[in-house]
Amino acid sequence: MTVDQAKIKSEILKALAHPIRIILVDALRQRDMCVCDLNTLVDVDQSSVSRHLAQLKRAGIVSERREGMRVMHHLQTPCILDAIGCAENVLMDRHRKQESIMKNKMD
Repeated sequence: MTVDQAKIKSEILKALAHPIRIILVDALRQRDMCVCDLNTLVDVDQSSVSRHLAQLKRAGIVSERREGMRVMHHLQTPCILDAIGCAENVLMDRHRKQESIMKNKMD
């Protein structure tokens, strides 16, 4: 792998490096949604949701299409969910290790 390839990959991963963007990607797993639908899932204003979606679009994770007056957002690369699933596995493993350490301290 070249440094340029690594930089591109890091930009894609950076696009996921915010809790709101992970929530948006997870929601788009279910169906295509407009900003107004996605906005109900997070406690931020609609312009913030739009900015997060723009970052996901720049990374190639999300695409959009017009349906009448609405712009519908689509999970362009569902394989990105594998990265999120991997992060969940790391979190569960870390939690198990911490529980084991705590149990050993109590014994």
